[in-house]
Amino acid sequence: MRHTVTFTIVFCLLGMLSIGVLADNEIPPYAKWGSIAIKETIKKYPNASVIDYLHIGRENKTNQISIEKFKLWLRENNREFGVFVDVEFDPQTNQFRSISFRETDR
Repeated sequence: MRHTVTFTIVFCLLGMLSIGVLADNEIPPYAKWGSIAIKETIKKYPNASVIDYLHIGRENKTNQISIEKFKLWLRENNREFGVFVDVEFDPQTNQFRSISFRETDR
């Protein structure tokens, strides 16, 4: 049951990624990385539910390394907490490089 609820939330969140741009028929450039951030967060925190999602922005470290930054809010039992998720990728090839997680209570 928990996974059903989590996957329902994930699909709703992914749907929300494109709601603001449906009029233009464009998917935001961070959508692919947001999907990876959510999926990998669910893997890292399998007993938690993703209850909120925020795209913070993109940081370009070099011509070959960019980082898409997200904040996900999770609920696990009676605990709620945030996780900053940084997805590193090559902007030229659009290839995933790495992901990092940092918990926060805010």
